[in-house]
Amino acid sequence: MRLDRVLLLAAALVLPAGFASADVVPYPLFTDNMVLQQGVEIPVWGKADPGEDVSVALVQGDIESPVKVKADGDGKWLVKLPKAKAGTGFKLEIEGKNKILFKNVAVGEVWIGSGQSNMEWSVNASYNPTDVRNAAKNTNLRIFTVTKRTATAPITDQGDLKHFSKWDESSPENVGAFSAVAYHFGNHLQKSLGVPVGMIHTSWGGTPAEAWTSIEALEAEPTLKYYVQNAANAAKGKQPVGPGTPASLYNAMIHPLLPFAIKGAIWYQGESNAGKAYEYRTLFPAMINDWRKKWGVEDMPFLAVQLAPFNDGDAEGVRYAELRDAQLFATKSMKNVGMAVITDVGDLFDIHPKDKFTVGTRLGLAARGMVYGQKIISSGPTFKELKVEEGNAILSFENLGGGLAARSGPSGFSGTGLIYGFEVCGEDKDFFPAKGVIKGETVVVSTPRVKKPVAVRYGWKNYPVINLFNKSTDGKITALPASPFRTDDFPLTTMPKK
Repeated sequence: MRLDRVLLLAAALVLPAGFASADVVPYPLFTDNMVLQQGVEIPVWGKADPGEDVSVALVQGDIESPVKVKADGDGKWLVKLPKAKAGTGFKLEIEGKNKILFKNVAVGEVWIGSGQSNMEWSVNASYNPTDVRNAAKNTNLRIFTVTKRTATAPITDQGDLKHFSKWDESSPENVGAFSAVAYHFGNHLQKSLGVPVGMIHTSWGGTPAEAWTSIEALEAEPTLKYYVQNAANAAKGKQPVGPGTPASLYNAMIHPLLPFAIKGAIWYQGESNAGKAYEYRTLFPAMINDWRKKWGVEDMPFLAVQLAPFNDGDAEGVRYAELRDAQLFATKSMKNVGMAVITDVGDLFDIHPKDKFTVGTRLGLAARGMVYGQKIISSGPTFKELKVEEGNAILSFENLGGGLAARSGPSGFSGTGLIYGFEVCGEDKDFFPAKGVIKGETVVVSTPRVKKPVAVRYGWKNYPVINLFNKSTDGKITALPASPFRTDDFPLTTMPKK
């Protein structure tokens, strides 16, 4: 045996028991290059010896504000640092029986990006990956990835987080494998706000929303309670354990992020719940409220991507339309829930549309308008009211921007004002295709097959071909598409059968 190994072994044998545990060990979310949330108290936590005195300070130049705490009986400690303003050049100093210094720390806006495969979809797999990578050097945009893992109970042991990565500055070398939507959102936000932005990516393709929701939240909602039994059966080995198991991804990929201070979350998911789109009207808000409760922020901003047009085995089917309706319902029934509409970037035969730049940018516009209060066009037209006059259905809208417009192609607008994608029904509830024409700030919808309109639907297909947008007011921001909608509350095809 080599002499150096002999000496190391001898040294280890004479060290007092428990010596290794004497070191303060910060939680793995805290690394060099991290971004901490501005404007709120900043939780910092980790492990040490039981009863050990721990001091934590956020240092900028000669200024520091140390906060001291004593580790509890299990060796856990947590401090809340004072609110800090956005900036760079900070250091995070943690000291107990040992001293740890994290460098290149920034303070700014921190967002989580989560969902299924369209959120997981990487820069490398999206449009123009070479150009995106080459332009990715941005020291004020930082990225962190939680890799895939399931758990049958919330992970609380910080030593059991091997699926955590580390914070990195955005660069051509590291954004290729990162979530394209999260990257483009963070990049847009950073350049628009002029402050550091940190993106925490945690997603898994093909997963349903119930997997990202805690057992407590599922248990609390009577119509979702059956998921709790499904999770219990999986834990007992009575059915396979996988990423679709209720609460399994919350346990492993969301709960371990608590209570790291964040501004909000972006979410691209729903494809795996399309078969139960009606249930999503309950499940999606339950998940949002669950995350808000766990982070202790009542109205934490939550921005979703409405599902893109997709064949789904039948372009004329309506499962995706009903799921989009459930997503829209959440924005109407909940505070601080926004949505990016991407009806113009879908792919008939590809569930993963490659244009993630548009998706991330529209999420960024939604954040700038809803969360940061910027006076911009952050949403497309949203349905407001239906009136019926002389056999015509007259629709009015909010979020008009510079007015309503009919898009004629990827970059042009039609002068005719003709809108397609409408259906109208009478009292018999049989829907027929209808013509829509822009008249000032309204759209007049009609068909000779329905003399007395009762309800109107727009874009009510898995793969709708629709073209209602608003106009830009300043020439700098691209006008945005209207969300598909319905004016009725008729039973849906995905409602549970009695």
